[in-house]
Amino acid sequence: MASGLSVSLPFRRDSQDGHGMNKTYLQVATQNLKMLILTSPGERMMDPLFGVGLRKYLFEQDHPAVHGSISAKIHAQVNKYLPYIEIKDVEFISESTGYTDVPNNYVKIRVIYKVRPLEVTDELVLTVE
Repeated sequence: MASGLSVSLPFRRDSQDGHGMNKTYLQVATQNLKMLILTSPGERMMDPLFGVGLRKYLFEQDHPAVHGSISAKIHAQVNKYLPYIEIKDVEFISESTGYTDVPNNYVKIRVIYKVRPLEVTDELVLTVE
């Protein structure tokens, strides 16, 4: 029988539980944050305002104004839907921000956050290509 707090997404096979499970509250919080950022508004049934919609920025310019828009959207959505998470910083890693080890037309978004009840700080890195 599977033992854990929630199913790990994306689904994967696991020899111990049959399918991957989140075993810690930090894993659950990280998954919730990732799903909030990657979900497009209107994609979640019964709550059309849920989600940052990172994909909508896919063909936008790698510019500080766009970075600010994404950062503001992340902060607003987390404050509304994940009040137990505090966003410490949203950093954009690309050629235009001075990082030379990132390929052309790639942007990494590094979200540093704190899970308030756990008093744990962690980071989530998403690559937009």
